[in-house]
Amino acid sequence: MGNRRLIVMSNDALVYEDLEILREMPTFKQFYPHMAMVRGMRTIYPSVTYPVHCSIASGCYPDKTGVITNEKVIPGQRKTPWYWFHDACHCEDLFDAVHRAGRKTAAVFWPCTGNHPSIDYLIDEFWPGKAAATAEEAFRKSGTSQELYDTVVRRYLPGVTIRRHPETDQFIVDCACDIIRTYQPDLLMLHPGNVDSARHHSGVFSREVTGAVRHIDGWLLQLISACRNAGTLDDTVFALISDHGQMDVVRSVNLNVLFAKSGLIEVNEQGEVSGWKAWSHSSGLSAQIYLRDPADGKTRDRVRKLLDQAVEDGIYGIGSYMTEEEAEEKEHIAGPFSFIAESDGYTSFADAWTGPVCGSLDSSDYRTGHATHGHLPDRGPQPPLFLFGPGIREKAVLDRRPIVDEAPTFARILGVSLPHADGTCMDELLCP
Repeated sequence: MGNRRLIVMSNDALVYEDLEILREMPTFKQFYPHMAMVRGMRTIYPSVTYPVHCSIASGCYPDKTGVITNEKVIPGQRKTPWYWFHDACHCEDLFDAVHRAGRKTAAVFWPCTGNHPSIDYLIDEFWPGKAAATAEEAFRKSGTSQELYDTVVRRYLPGVTIRRHPETDQFIVDCACDIIRTYQPDLLMLHPGNVDSARHHSGVFSREVTGAVRHIDGWLLQLISACRNAGTLDDTVFALISDHGQMDVVRSVNLNVLFAKSGLIEVNEQGEVSGWKAWSHSSGLSAQIYLRDPADGKTRDRVRKLLDQAVEDGIYGIGSYMTEEEAEEKEHIAGPFSFIAESDGYTSFADAWTGPVCGSLDSSDYRTGHATHGHLPDRGPQPPLFLFGPGIREKAVLDRRPIVDEAPTFARILGVSLPHADGTCMDELLCP
């Protein structure tokens, strides 16, 4: 292999069962006989978008990347920033390796890439808000060059509400295709979120999800056509991947309300947090539990007893839990948390500290929609991988591989190396 070009389209929350829809679509159907695939990539824990995409790009587990949640953990703050910017990730990734080899890199809405120094053509997923009032400010602040903004982003942005699907995803693909035609990058990674959004709003399998999966075929055709127009199709490998599956839920539970009732969180008359000893931060179907003082053995014992009782009672949505040490040993995740609570399979976790313990579902938050993720990697429908293009072994099929094996495989295709990756190349999918 080596010295190929590579386009990686990560279709958030796509699962292997969606193949039944995809293989009847005209573009996917044309290339399906020539594809190699993995039926189920074992994702990382928690199975949420930003940590997983850091692992996909680097080949490292969260205990190395340092990205263990989507959002920053700030006890008492109702809305916290996501890990938009690349300085949160501690590992070398594909962009670094390809850039170091003197080749061109590009990314459109690939998570955790804001201001990535090794991405030549970057359109980052950084939503306008307090830190950047306008869309142009947001894109420029997160690393989009003025040239790229003026020639690509500005062309497709009018009328698009970022985070509304599928219009945001069409914007992503349109921008990616312009980058292909204009700059011919050696590595392009893009991340549409339409399928993920549909599952959050309507459940794991639904008519809305079927429609969202069908959109992928048109986007694939656009990317292939852009490569043909750029004269790069014959040396381009395409990877269609996913980060995680989802599971249906019927309710949400606010563990912080339980902690407040137990005296571990203090709330003032205005309903704001005035002090805390333990704090739960949700990742949907799991929750990381932080101690203000991790060395406080008395508080640790109190929290452990609460968790033991919650598992035994079966009414707070906790099916099991792990200590930080157990989580690192079993799932390669480490951080300042002390425990991780795992859902009973039909309950998602939310972060409110006032009101009832049990809350209703709310699709405006990915953690409390009708389906969500964040669960242990072996639960629920699994994310697949499809590869096709020059040097890919046609009809090669693997049942199961760790998702950290994707980056070393992509590196082999590109002729670069990732010496610090935890994963290994999936040689079975590549021609000798």
